Amino acid sequence: MGRGGTSPRSKLSIAVAALAALGTVFIASLTVVGFTRPAQALPSFARQTGQPCGTCHTDFPGLTPFGRRFKLMGYTVGGGPYRTTPFPVSEDDKSKPYVPPISMMAIAGFTNTQAPLAPPTDPYKPNNNVVVSPVSFFWGGAITENVGAFAQVTYNAPPPGGFGDPFGHTWTWDNTDVRFAGTTKILGLDVLYGITANNNPTVQDVWNTTPAWTFPYAASTIAGTPGTHTIIDGTFAAHVGSVGGYAWINDMVYLEATAYRTLDFGAQNALGTDPLGAPGMFAVAPYWRVAIEPHFGNQWLMVGAFGMIADIHPFDGTNTSNTFLQTDNYTDVGVDSQYQYQGDNYWITLRGSWIHEFQRLDASFANGLAANPTNELNTLRLQASVAYGSDNRIVLTGQYFDTWGTSDPTLYAGLASGNSPDSNGFTAEIAYIPFSASAAPGWPWFNARIGLQYVWYDKFDGTTVGASANNTLFLHAWIAM
Repeated sequence: MGRGGTSPRSKLSIAVAALAALGTVFIASLTVVGFTRPAQALPSFARQTGQPCGTCHTDFPGLTPFGRRFKLMGYTVGGGPYRTTPFPVSEDDKSKPYVPPISMMAIAGFTNTQAPLAPPTDPYKPNNNVVVSPVSFFWGGAITENVGAFAQVTYNAPPPGGFGDPFGHTWTWDNTDVRFAGTTKILGLDVLYGITANNNPTVQDVWNTTPAWTFPYAASTIAGTPGTHTIIDGTFAAHVGSVGGYAWINDMVYLEATAYRTLDFGAQNALGTDPLGAPGMFAVAPYWRVAIEPHFGNQWLMVGAFGMIADIHPFDGTNTSNTFLQTDNYTDVGVDSQYQYQGDNYWITLRGSWIHEFQRLDASFANGLAANPTNELNTLRLQASVAYGSDNRIVLTGQYFDTWGTSDPTLYAGLASGNSPDSNGFTAEIAYIPFSASAAPGWPWFNARIGLQYVWYDKFDGTTVGASANNTLFLHAWIAM
């Protein structure tokens, strides 16, 4: 199938231009931020490990190599002044006070869009709104010597105009990843292995190139965003449960296989997830991930791939749990890469990912929900960031994003263009983290991140006409304690 919009050659030219522009940002930022000072992220992790946030994070929640290993080890690494396990797992633990690994965060943000929000906007003003959303509570840390968890419950403010169906919620279970991890030797190679049970494909990943933890890490919850994304790109977040296994071999090769299943309609609703917020239900969807990350002194280069296959029974549009008997098949394959360089007082990170989705729409085509029996969809992200300083850390980040695919006047009838999923633009952000390597006031109980972000659209939901009306300025304070 052909796709509307920019040609592949033009698309490649834009991507090259984006990389060149981001490289220019890098060079400029290194000269601008050459005089700041070392940082802390989930405070419960800081209490458990005794490490400041800057040990695990270049930015919240961008991970360093130590942060990636902490996650692979199942959030169980200790060494801090407090014990998070209900019972001591070592002699040293017996002398430590027990503190449950509980944390919370809130993002208070000011949103300005280039054009006022489309009515109805209640409970918000047409523009220049201050909203506290999301507000999250976490259980984050070791449970036993080999078992740990990152579990999140979140309040999200209602969207402008309210919810679109009777199953909308403000409180929901959010990103959750429970792990068992251990180490062994196989054929003389060090192997870190584990089991993950999670509720969002890619939330378990340790690189910030896959969808769950990609930039931007904070965004306006009321500004308009493109209406189309791939199945693996958050479509089923909090709608599913899973069990999978992984191995990190010789500190270089990562392998994972996980199986997902949508939760029962009633279970999703009980957990605060709108079941109709996903396109349907599926029995089993396999997810796979491979990556290699060689390490050269203070440089790390990861090259990887990931994917997911889902046969989805679409909802029949009656605002009930009824689905069609036929299925739509979605096959997602992604490739990604990350380069990190650690300087004396800074981090440089380059990231890129491309997801290609092939859709065989047997159910949607047969029931008049799609004009084409097959479609394709692509997502490209190219990102660069500089994190300078320890305390009083400044992080400059730029990203080019692009979604494009097959035109379908029925499937995309509700979008601005009426037939195309294409959207692209740039996101730029400057963030300030006041305590990244030393103790914040009341450490390890508190931390903060202040960010100023601008999103610029060249094309929005298939058209350049009016795309800039969605340009968004977002000033926010991210508080964790």
